[in-house]
Amino acid sequence: MVVPRVQAAIASAFGEEYRGTDPVVRPSQFADIQINAAMALAKKVGMSPRDAAARIVEALDLDGICTSAEISGPGFINLTFDGTWIEELLNAESPGTQPLPAAEAQRVVVDYSSPNVAKEMHVGHLRTTVVGDSLVKVLEALGDTVIRQNHIGDWGTPFGMLIEHWLEIGEDSPEAALLVDDPSAFYQAARAKFDASATDEDGFATRARLRVVALQGGDAETFAVWQRLVAQSKRYFNAIYSMLGISLTDDHIAGESSYDAHLAQLCQELEDRGIARISDGALCTFPAGFTGRDGEPMPLIIRKSDGGYGYGTTDLATIRYRVRELEANRVLYVVGAPQNMHLRMVMATAREAGWLPDTVEAVHVQIGNVLGEDGKILKSRSGAPVKLMALLEEAVDRARAVIDAGRPELSDAERAATARQVGIGAVKYADLSTGHDTEYVFDFDRMLALSGNTGPYVQYAAARIRSILRKAGVLERYTGLDFDGGTPQATGDVVLDGGTPGTTGEDVLDGGGPESPGTAAVIAVVEPAERALALHLLEYGATLHKVRETLEPHRLCTYLFELAQLFTSFYDQCPVLKSEDSVRESRLALCALVLRRLSEGLDLLGIETPENM
Repeated sequence: MVVPRVQAAIASAFGEEYRGTDPVVRPSQFADIQINAAMALAKKVGMSPRDAAARIVEALDLDGICTSAEISGPGFINLTFDGTWIEELLNAESPGTQPLPAAEAQRVVVDYSSPNVAKEMHVGHLRTTVVGDSLVKVLEALGDTVIRQNHIGDWGTPFGMLIEHWLEIGEDSPEAALLVDDPSAFYQAARAKFDASATDEDGFATRARLRVVALQGGDAETFAVWQRLVAQSKRYFNAIYSMLGISLTDDHIAGESSYDAHLAQLCQELEDRGIARISDGALCTFPAGFTGRDGEPMPLIIRKSDGGYGYGTTDLATIRYRVRELEANRVLYVVGAPQNMHLRMVMATAREAGWLPDTVEAVHVQIGNVLGEDGKILKSRSGAPVKLMALLEEAVDRARAVIDAGRPELSDAERAATARQVGIGAVKYADLSTGHDTEYVFDFDRMLALSGNTGPYVQYAAARIRSILRKAGVLERYTGLDFDGGTPQATGDVVLDGGTPGTTGEDVLDGGGPESPGTAAVIAVVEPAERALALHLLEYGATLHKVRETLEPHRLCTYLFELAQLFTSFYDQCPVLKSEDSVRESRLALCALVLRRLSEGLDLLGIETPENM
């Protein structure tokens, strides 16, 4: 509600061409928020920042919203909200962020996780899986139509080796079970055979190469074994996804093999149109703007000199399919940062070919590395990548040890459930709370700490509020709320991005006081700590929209951490259970609203909220 009014004032002061100017909303130590737009506008409108700020304030209509609008420093505009207005928003039937208008909602394809068949998922897959799943949850919550795509590696040269190994050992062999129990061991056994027979004309390596030809040629026996390998690997992937609480299913798998039938035609089209040409025996495109160290154009190989196809070919087929068949407005690749050059070349080629029109946004959501304490990519003592399942099991075991020591009165089942929620939540939160394109050090002690910006700290705040409501005898009243996600009816956009309260008919607090069941308790904002907490609650929707815009889940983590901190300050300064009558009811209702935001926010991150901690 504030942002549109500030933008209207800017348009009134300087002309309609400036209406879309970013108001640059920031926290203020002198007021509730600060508008810094005048600093950037000054040069454009030919006046000092302070004079530009004065013109904005003069045109600003904040009647009923703010009690003051003051200019400070070189041109900062400090706004103080009317306390009554804050209370009205918190007590509105639907104080919230409405889903995107239909005209703004998009069809978004999100490519994430993408493990390889017959290979162990390692810690490097953790971030692509966790970040991608959080993004799809936020986008769906705001009204976008999201199409999950798990682009697994299930085709190509290595499968000749894997299929031949499977046929040699037999499906009833103990080694065959490794495909699910220890995929890396299965792969390494096949690789060892391949390497050992590299110079033997009639050996395993030669037979493996022939298997590739048989697979691509549609040989029935070879294809049947390939299907078995894929099916076994799916069981393994799903075990990981279940452990992590990831929303990917078999229906979302769209592996490299999906596009095999289209690759020859794709190459021919690019060659016929002059976009691709033969270079050193291979068919390549040379997208503009990409040069090597020698200054020569860099090739994107789409057909190898031996006639085979690589990642460039399948990735071009993939992006064409997602635009043409899935009708995507936005395509997100949640993929490791080292793939940035490759993906940019694929996107550039697709745009040149007309397969990726300017109306479709394609984004590489770059994923940074997970590091060990030595500052290098996290590996096991043997130097191999850390197995993801082993890492997750250790997180749960460590959390269980803490919970067993701290909450022995809970049943074994309760402690086991809480350990899983805390352990997995700690790993996911540590990943999500770091900018997705940056590296971070994997540290169990820091992840599981109950202090600082950690998953357990936020989870504990939610569990603490449940305890407060339980002691007050009102937990049942407030647990009618949808704490497990769904379309958020948050309050943030009302403050910063517009929106009208009271339009969906959903009650904020779903329930009522003990004297009047079914009616909502009235939240009053009186004390400074209550005001600070209330204002932060009102930023929830704006935070989600910012995550959607920037594709940065760490912004939601920061919001939840700050909300937990503000709740702690509120609870320390404003007695809840010891207050009386309307004050007690108001503060309990405020606690319940904080619990709702924490629970919803954690759910959008893919993290569960424990009943007890």
